Order: sequence, then structure tokens, then C-alpha cells
Amino acid sequence: MLYYLSLLEAHLSELRLFKYITFRTLGAASTAFVVSLLLAPWLIRKLQAINFGEQKIDDRVGGLGKQTKVGTPTMGGILIIAAATSSTLLWAIPTNTYVLLTLGTFVLMGVIGFVDDYWKIKRKNGLSVKAKFAAQLGWAAIVFGVLWSVPEMRDRVTDFMVPFCKQPLFQMSMVVAFIFLVLVLVGASNAVNLTDGLDGLAIGCSNSVAVAYLFLTYVAGHSNFAEYLQVPSVQGAGELTVYCGALLGAGLGFLWYNCHPAKIFMGDTGSLALGGAIAMLAILIKQELLLTIVGAVFVIEAASVVIQSSYFKYTRKRYGEGRRVFKCAPLHHHFEFVEKERALVEKREPELVETVIVTRFWILSIIFALIGIATLKLR
Repeated sequence: MLYYLSLLEAHLSELRLFKYITFRTLGAASTAFVVSLLLAPWLIRKLQAINFGEQKIDDRVGGLGKQTKVGTPTMGGILIIAAATSSTLLWAIPTNTYVLLTLGTFVLMGVIGFVDDYWKIKRKNGLSVKAKFAAQLGWAAIVFGVLWSVPEMRDRVTDFMVPFCKQPLFQMSMVVAFIFLVLVLVGASNAVNLTDGLDGLAIGCSNSVAVAYLFLTYVAGHSNFAEYLQVPSVQGAGELTVYCGALLGAGLGFLWYNCHPAKIFMGDTGSLALGGAIAMLAILIKQELLLTIVGAVFVIEAASVVIQSSYFKYTRKRYGEGRRVFKCAPLHHHFEFVEKERALVEKREPELVETVIVTRFWILSIIFALIGIATLKLR
């Protein structure tokens, strides 16, 4: 809403700053960061008071350092959603269709995750896979309907863009375009959800992706840059840059309390919201497949689960007993298992294992994000 202050620049020239996306992006990032820092202590105390904490340890990796996590407040995604949404509404143009669709996805996916987290605590059993998918599918249909109802968006939603190519590879039919949108939205939200297993892992990787899409949305929304770099030009998508700034600020603020040892977990409330928001950013600027590069850590984590599950079922059917490719899935647990064994052999502090793995995954996430940004010139 602060954007509208620029309309008064005739009375005070300094107010013209609010017209610039770069200025408002910095403002959104700063605001979301401060809101996260200020709200987190209160939210942690509140969740502790109502006993909304981690209920059990994950014994698949020998319970390494997990005992201390029981009782740690979860549903921290509420903090990320509140900080990023309020900051976006304050600094972006609130009537922008792309911003509304992204915020809608962000909040709705968070609500789905919240219900799942709540039921896990109260009923000891969260939402079923079918229920989650049905809710995600319903929202995907609404998003697709909005995009299809506007002629200029309709032409864009059927483009099948491939990284390193200047033009769409082909035009999808309406049905294929809808299926593709569902795959991106559901796939990304669940991939982030699977990555959320170690202190700071999912939010740290999400921050890298947010930075990458901050650049990508700015280029897509700037006609001159889009033309020069030969990427799809999406008029109005520049406002998504402000949202990316807010998401980054909220993520950094949350990481302040989520880094090892975590004082709060994001839960499905945060992981599903983050994945859905990232997916919408990719969909709206037609960089869906580029998400497999920028968010490669999420893709690898999800792939490890699919490989492990598929191979286990195959070997059980063929040999009578299930066999595993990894010691444990998702992949971060495999490395946690390996590092634990190595630490015991080398007589190192096992408490450092989690920090080592998370830091390495952050490094990989940053590298993949940089590669994704670099594709803007490799076309």
C-alpha cells in the first residue's frame, strides 16, 4: 500500500522512491525480517503454553540428537506466513493479480499444513495423502481458472518453456497445461515438505530459491531486460519481486530461531506454504522447469524418497524382502546416518553432524540458485 504514496510526489519529491520496485523490495525484506524477529519469541511461548510441540523423535537415524527436540514448538510456518504476507501487502501493489495469486497459494497451502500439524498433535494422525491432494488440486483449479480467464495470461499459461531456450518448445492444450500446473504446484510443495527434517535445512534452501526468483521475477517484469535476455516478458510480474523480498526477509528471521539447535520448527504449515509459493512464482513467470535447477536440492530430496520407496517395493515383490538404495530417506537422513557412523569412528562430537549436513546442503542450494540465474544469459 505504500506504493500509493508515490502519487503524492508532486508535493514531496522524495515519495517517488515508492514507485521503484527495488526500493520496495528492500523495504519488504527489512519489514518481514523485523516482524519475524519480534513475533518469534511471543509465538514460541504461546505454542509452548498450549503444548503444540514435536511429539516424538525420529528413530530411523538412531535418535541422534533428537531427544532434545521433543517438545520443541512446531507450526512455526505461521510466523513465516504472517511476516511475508503483511510485508507484501504493505510494500507491493495489493491489487496486482500475480501478487494475489501467490499470496493466496502461500496462505492456503499454509492452512492445509496447519490442519495437518494440528491433527498430528491432537489426533496423533494428520491429514491423509488423498485429503491433501484434493485440497491442492482444488486450489490449482482456481488458479488455472483465473489465468485462463484473462486472454493475455491464457496465451502464456499454455507455453511450454525449457531452460536455455528463447522460445516456447511447444504450445500445450488446456488439459495438458492444467495437468502441468498441478504437477508443479503439488510437486514443489511436497518436495519442500520432504526436505524439512533438520534444523534450518528447508528454510535455508528456500531462502536461496527466493533470492534466485527475486532476480527472475524482476527480469520478467522489466520489458527491456526480458527482451535483452530473451525470456518471457510478463507485465506486472515485477511486483512479485517485492513478494520475493518479503519471503526472504521472513525466511531469514525464521532461520534466526530455527538454526541448530532449533527453538521452533516450521512444520507442514511452513513447508507446504513455502513450496506452494515457490511453485506459483515459477508458474507465473513461465520458469517452471528452471525450478528443477534453482530448487535442485528439493528435487533431489523428493527423488530420493521415490527411488527408495520404488526400489523397496520392487525388491520385496521379486525377492521376498525389501531392499534399500539409501540407509534412510529423504537423502539428508542418509547422510545423517553416514556422518553419525563416521563421527563415532573418528571420535568426534556427534552433535555436530546435523550442522555439517545442513551447511553442505545450503552450499549446494546456493550453487544451484546461481546456476539458475546464470541461465538467463545462456540462451
